[in-house]
Amino acid sequence: MRWLTLYARSRQVPAALAAVLAGAVAVCVFGRAVGGADDPRLSVLVLAAGATALAVGLAGPDLALDRTAALRWPPRRAAHLLGGAVLAGAVLLTARAGLGLSTDLALVVRDSAGLTGLAALGAAWCGRSCAWLPPFVALALAFVLPPGPGTLAQVLTWPMLPPGTPAATWAALVAAAVGTAVYALGGPRR
Repeated sequence: MRWLTLYARSRQVPAALAAVLAGAVAVCVFGRAVGGADDPRLSVLVLAAGATALAVGLAGPDLALDRTAALRWPPRRAAHLLGGAVLAGAVLLTARAGLGLSTDLALVVRDSAGLTGLAALGAAWCGRSCAWLPPFVALALAFVLPPGPGTLAQVLTWPMLPPGTPAATWAALVAAAVGTAVYALGGPRR
């Protein structure tokens, strides 16, 4: 069990958890205070904050040391991503339930998986320091672009679309699958 504690500390899991908790509570309280508590943008904002907080820990302090480990890394990397996505979704659901607000579980699962996959893709493509960039860009596009009836518009604004939108579901699924596969198999970029 000691290895799990050391792994969590080396990946900055306690700091990421604190950031996710603080972000979820702040966003939910703010949303309730301004009367927009049922706005799905607040849920998407919390999930994006969770993915960006997770992105910081997708690589250890010494990549060369990680690559020489005797244990296989792909299953651990995939488990790290899955745990981060589940944790961000659970924190959001708990914070909103604690304030008496409802949240669509399908939206949480879809966006948490997709944004975490984008963070993993960022870690594999850009490295640890810029792994937060793809989920942030997806959030910015979803907030800035107006949702439209076209497939391209739906793919670009997938985090904000209601659950059950086929283009949004496929965009999140592809982001989650590709990001997890690339990161788990190849690891973070140096």
